[in-house]
Amino acid sequence: MVQQKSTGQRNQQKSTEQKNQQKSTEQRNQQKSTEQRNQQKSTEQKNQQKSMQREWKLTVPASPEEISLLKAGDAVSLSGCILTGRDAAHKRMTEYLDKGIALPFDIKDQGIYYTGPCPAAPGKIIGSCGPTTSSRMDRYTPRLLDLGLKIMIGKGQRSPEVIDAMVRNGAVYLAAVGGAGALIAQCVKKAQVIAFEDLGPEAVYRLEVKNFPLTVAIDARGNNLYDIGPRQYRQL
Repeated sequence: MVQQKSTGQRNQQKSTEQKNQQKSTEQRNQQKSTEQRNQQKSTEQKNQQKSMQREWKLTVPASPEEISLLKAGDAVSLSGCILTGRDAAHKRMTEYLDKGIALPFDIKDQGIYYTGPCPAAPGKIIGSCGPTTSSRMDRYTPRLLDLGLKIMIGKGQRSPEVIDAMVRNGAVYLAAVGGAGALIAQCVKKAQVIAFEDLGPEAVYRLEVKNFPLTVAIDARGNNLYDIGPRQYRQL
C-alpha cells in the first residue's frame, strides 16, 4: 500500500512538472512572439521614418520656393557663399543697427553659419570650423530674420522667439554635426574676412562651400526636429 501511494505521488509530481514545463515553454514562445512583433513594428517605423526623409541640393542664395520645400529631418547638401558669425559678431551687428549704421555686408536672402574658424594651417584654406551652440545668438536673431536672413546653420535648440520669426519670414535652420569641424573644413573652397576683423576668429567671414552636409532642424513652418525626433523614438 505504501509503495502504491509512493508511485502515485511520483506520477502526480511528474505530471505537475510536465505541466509546468509546458506552461514555461508556452510563456517563452509567447514572449518570443511578442518580441518579434515589437521588433518588426520598430523596423517598420524606422523604415517609414527613413522613407520620409528627403535629400536636397541647395545653393545659396536660395529662393523662397526652395526654402518652403524643406521639411524638418530632410538632408541638405549646401553649396554657394555663406557668412559666418558668432555671438560677438551678432552683438556688433546689433550695435550697428541700433545706431542706424548699415551693416558692412548684405544679409538679405543670405545664410549665416555659427562658427569661429581656427587659423588655417600652411597650404590650407581654413582651419577646423565646427558649429557653435546656436542659442547664444537667439537674442539677436529675430531682428536679423526680419531684415531678410533666410538660412541659419548651427547646432542645438532655438528659442520660441526665433522660431516665430522664422515662420514670419520663411526662414530655415540647418543643423551641422558637432565635433566634425575638420571634416566640415574640407567643404570650404574659399574663405575671406569681410567685416569686424578685430574680433579675430569671431570676425565675419564669407565662405564658399560645396556639398556642406546638413540636416533641416527647423523648417519654415516651425516644425522642429529636436521635438519630432525624440517623440518618434518614444513610440518605438
